[in-house]
Amino acid sequence: MGTTVPGNIDWLRIGGSIALVFVLLLTMLWVLRRLRSMQIAKGGMSKLEIVETISVGPRQKIALLRVEQHMLLIGMSANQFTALGQWQQAKSSTGDMS
Repeated sequence: MGTTVPGNIDWLRIGGSIALVFVLLLTMLWVLRRLRSMQIAKGGMSKLEIVETISVGPRQKIALLRVEQHMLLIGMSANQFTALGQWQQAKSSTGDMS
């Protein structure tokens, strides 16, 4: 019978597998960053922005949303969303809400 060193082969196989997974993760990170930068360059970013959220109870939140120049106050629970109020944001250079 031939002499083989199974311990060395196993470490090589494990090390190669870990290196391959690491390279795949880095490649996916690079691709996601490229896609995001391409989306930003095309102006395809979402116009919806969550300004602030606050928890008011178990599984209940109130969120302040900005959609272009409109501000929306939304109540959220496990089963529904409720519009609590809306107004148009004042056009000021400081970004203050009026």
